Amino acid sequence: PEERRRRVAPLAAAPPAEAGEDSLLRGIFEIGKRSCDVVLSARRLRWSPILPESPTGDSSMVLQAQEEIIEMKDIFSVKLKRRRFVGQKKGGTLLGITIFKCLNKEENKLTDCAIHLNNLSEDHCHSWFRHLKEILNGFQNRPKSLKVFVNPSSHKREATYVYYEQVAPLFKLADIKTDVTVTEYEGHALSVLKECELQAFDGVVCVGGDGSVSEVAHGLLLKAQIDAGKDTDYVSMPVRAPVPLGVIPAGTTNILAHTLYGIKHAVTATLHIIMGHIQPVDVCTFSTPSKLLRFGFSAMFGFGARTLALAEKHRWMPSNQRKDFAFIKTLADLKPEECELSFLPLRIPQEDSRENDGITLLYLGSKDQWHKIEGHFLNVSIMAIPCLCSMAPRGLAPNTRLNDGSMALIVVQNTSRTEFIKHLKRYASVKNQFSFPFVETYTVQEVKVQPRLKSGPDAKENKYLNAASAEENYPWNIDGDLMKEASEVHVRVHPQLIYLYGVNTDDLESYQATCNCI
Repeated sequence: PEERRRRVAPLAAAPPAEAGEDSLLRGIFEIGKRSCDVVLSARRLRWSPILPESPTGDSSMVLQAQEEIIEMKDIFSVKLKRRRFVGQKKGGTLLGITIFKCLNKEENKLTDCAIHLNNLSEDHCHSWFRHLKEILNGFQNRPKSLKVFVNPSSHKREATYVYYEQVAPLFKLADIKTDVTVTEYEGHALSVLKECELQAFDGVVCVGGDGSVSEVAHGLLLKAQIDAGKDTDYVSMPVRAPVPLGVIPAGTTNILAHTLYGIKHAVTATLHIIMGHIQPVDVCTFSTPSKLLRFGFSAMFGFGARTLALAEKHRWMPSNQRKDFAFIKTLADLKPEECELSFLPLRIPQEDSRENDGITLLYLGSKDQWHKIEGHFLNVSIMAIPCLCSMAPRGLAPNTRLNDGSMALIVVQNTSRTEFIKHLKRYASVKNQFSFPFVETYTVQEVKVQPRLKSGPDAKENKYLNAASAEENYPWNIDGDLMKEASEVHVRVHPQLIYLYGVNTDDLESYQATCNCI
């Protein structure tokens, strides 16, 4: 009717688009109980309410309608919305389209939200649905198929619940196919990965704590060496893992999850995986003179390792009690390790200003310029990543990065228990935890750790102890996983050897700034 045509604003022109941005579709949908003019381009979905004209014919009211925009890169799923009766699984009355968006919240947290575009036209909705799906399918790095490992024994045995209640529904919503293995024993994931045809998957996901993630990362990289025909007993130049690794935190400390996402939050980790946010990460190899022990991201020798070894002997205790008991008991029996440390400092690139046509890389020091320290050490940390956690918000190694090709070597010399506790407490603050005379830090490429048996006047008294140490080997804490070794351990860093799903914590602030919230 003529009266209705006067009341409704015309759709003669679409909302203005940026230069070079072509509109693919334009139509009318009801969004939030308001009729909206909706425009789709390859980069954005934009809409603005259709407002009635003023009685005087003044069109300025139309310009007051606030346009809302969603970046297509923030959308992870689109579904046809239908009304179904109880028990009806297929068909139903078409109501429109639902778009699922990744929404950035406070404290690095991500969540999902749904936007409903209502329209009863079958042809209209199917056309929009096809175009939206084509755009989403064009985004790189977004997985379509994942191999998932769930450790049901991690922390408070919550990994199974976390996966099936929080993670799996989002994977299903994003149309990601999954092949799930619930691990039954230590080394189960490693055994499966050695026989797994990884080309059938776009990524591997681990739901568990630091130890579980360490096993899966090691298995993923070991499988890469096997497929490349490498000798897995000695790997001097390992090949990169063929698919990215996703970490869903379900453990106690969750260092890798904190380092990747800035928070322990299963939904945030899941959405980073779905959105295909990947980050290259440095990896270490831990070897003896005769064989490769494992791949890993960080390690501790001394206090950190002996605490883990004691905790593993008390597996019957609840997780938090076990770790608190082991920490206090090891601290009460605080003893240094006598060993020899050899390390190769990082070669630092410099720009030669004499070269006008490019950059010449100069390296400080010879590649064979090894440094050596001998003595009694309470703890030795070797870390290729910052190792953030709730107890160390700046990280156990705040001066390193995920992918700068270096390791942090942190050496704590023998000191009193009181001073050592002061050092440990400093990790929880923003102050420099290394500003103690007994703490030394180095940026290195390689480290060799050679334990020494006790010598001197107390050697006879410690004869039985030394024999026991040699028999049981020395404990190492590698990514929260216990390893024992008697001989020298050689640690090398390999730049960007694996891709992990997640956002580099160095880039979290810039990432938050680019996330659009509606």
